[in-house]
Amino acid sequence: MSPTSLHQSLHFSAGPATAAANAALGELPAWKLSDLYPSATSTAFTGDMEKAGKLAIAFEEKWKGKLADAATKTGDAGIGAALKDYEALDDIMGRLGSFAGLTYFSNTSDPANGKLYGDVQARLTDYAAHLLFFPLELNRIDDAVMDACMAKDPAAGHYRPWLVDLRKDKPYQLDDRLEQLFLEKSMTSAAAFNRLFDETMAELRFDIDGEKVPLEVALNMLQEQDPELRRKAAMALAATFKANLRIFTLITNTLAKDKDIADRWRGFEDIADSRHLANRVEREVVDALAAAVREAYPRLSHRYYKMKAKWLGMEQMNFWDRNAPLPETPTALIPWTEARETVLSAYGNFAPEMADIAKRFFDEEWIDAPVRPGKAPGAFAHPTVPSAHPYVLVNYMGKPRDVMTLAHELGHGVHQVLAGGQGALMCQTPLTLAETASVFGEMLTFRALLDKTTDKRERKAMLAQKVEDMINTVVRQIAFYEFERKVHSARKNGELTSDDIGELWLSVQSESLGPAIRISEGYETYWAYIPHFIHSPFYVYAYAFGDCLVNSLYAVYQNAEQGFQAKYFELLKAGGTKHHSELLKPFGLDATDPSFWSKGLSMIEGLIDELEALDKG
Repeated sequence: MSPTSLHQSLHFSAGPATAAANAALGELPAWKLSDLYPSATSTAFTGDMEKAGKLAIAFEEKWKGKLADAATKTGDAGIGAALKDYEALDDIMGRLGSFAGLTYFSNTSDPANGKLYGDVQARLTDYAAHLLFFPLELNRIDDAVMDACMAKDPAAGHYRPWLVDLRKDKPYQLDDRLEQLFLEKSMTSAAAFNRLFDETMAELRFDIDGEKVPLEVALNMLQEQDPELRRKAAMALAATFKANLRIFTLITNTLAKDKDIADRWRGFEDIADSRHLANRVEREVVDALAAAVREAYPRLSHRYYKMKAKWLGMEQMNFWDRNAPLPETPTALIPWTEARETVLSAYGNFAPEMADIAKRFFDEEWIDAPVRPGKAPGAFAHPTVPSAHPYVLVNYMGKPRDVMTLAHELGHGVHQVLAGGQGALMCQTPLTLAETASVFGEMLTFRALLDKTTDKRERKAMLAQKVEDMINTVVRQIAFYEFERKVHSARKNGELTSDDIGELWLSVQSESLGPAIRISEGYETYWAYIPHFIHSPFYVYAYAFGDCLVNSLYAVYQNAEQGFQAKYFELLKAGGTKHHSELLKPFGLDATDPSFWSKGLSMIEGLIDELEALDKG
């Protein structure tokens, strides 16, 4: 899709109310994917596609079966040279995949985009099959030999963090032919069902007073002041989810079984161990986090929602009232220019360099902001590759939460820019730490806005919204994690019906939300739209990890006289080269300490205390 056609569909046309809202937001930017390639038919794109295939074959011919010998050499014949070639190829393939993926997510309803995405994925999978030997063969080299190699060969030593990290996968590797089968079959198993979910979700429309709207717009209506509009949106969501529940149930069952097969073959003991390994975090640390959050449900979500029900004049809130704005909440939409200035100002007050990096996303068209038919719902920051730059997708509708989402995704973007200096192999940060910069960016923005607010009613509304966002990030995500654990455990005993999955969903929601929220008919289907369950099983605990970590980190920042910003930037620049324990040590923090999570949760509790004091004052 060309930039021109993208700009022609900036706003989602769905009636006069939506058109008026679009006008209030101002012109919303679309990203400039030509920074990656001019188009899918350009000689740059087709040339790189051919080049990547040839380089992959040449790499296999040059190095396969020879890495043990290369580990005893230096220079062009050594492991360091092989790693440099491998990284360069990884960058080219990553650029190709990023262009196809971002084009697809710009409009998943366009058959040409779907074909491009599928074809590129298939070809890159074929190329990856020629490279699969490399990490497997490296891990068969004796530890002592590899240590000596990294000490003797400076080029290999440069990649030490990646090589050390790679060896953590060693106990779960299969033989080469099985690994190749898993790789090639991924296109027709997990990847295929991921795409089916994305395209189905993008096509869904929700009928609200005769206006058929996409998911993002319907979910946004759950934050409207009018309780009847919230109810209608909730019922429309439930009705459409229910009508499509068979396909979502099939997708969930298939992916859970697919994961179970892979885990069994690889020898993972616990259903979430593969995610913990990918996150480079110990199971005990995640278990401690989940236990601490569950134990805090009554002090956090149960307590807050009881207060909110009273503010809304209800004995019990309906499930569609959970994110309803308080009567004190300003109703005016926030124009895009104001959102931009709000985030950049907050970032700049913390560190001018942080604002300078974030400003590039606006100035150089790295952001796609408008809601439009076929566009992927939600928000994300995609790092692409170090030789290019990240891109941010949001669905901006002018709500205060949309400003916080922008701050969140730009936090990711700044992190990805800074970590890019580590190169294609070592820039990727484990999910647990990847959420650090995003949540920190949100916190900076919130605190900057709160500090400027002197009106008591407005301050209450802001505090309430922040508490809700933190509950959604910590309590809700751990409830999601518990739901996934229940689904994947139950799937081991056979297929789950839609009712089975709905019952598991309601059990964790009831426990986490508490008695102040009435969970009525329709809500049992709401598990169906959560993309993390499909794309990245057990991803969700990373949000709670990141939020609690940032709460502790922000407390250090508030008490630090100087030097915090420099240490924080070093954390971000590290990318995937250091374990969380190494990165947190300069701040005096330790995620393995049982009290660590309690400190993070206490900040949320403190904000609820402040709200309660405002309410009584």
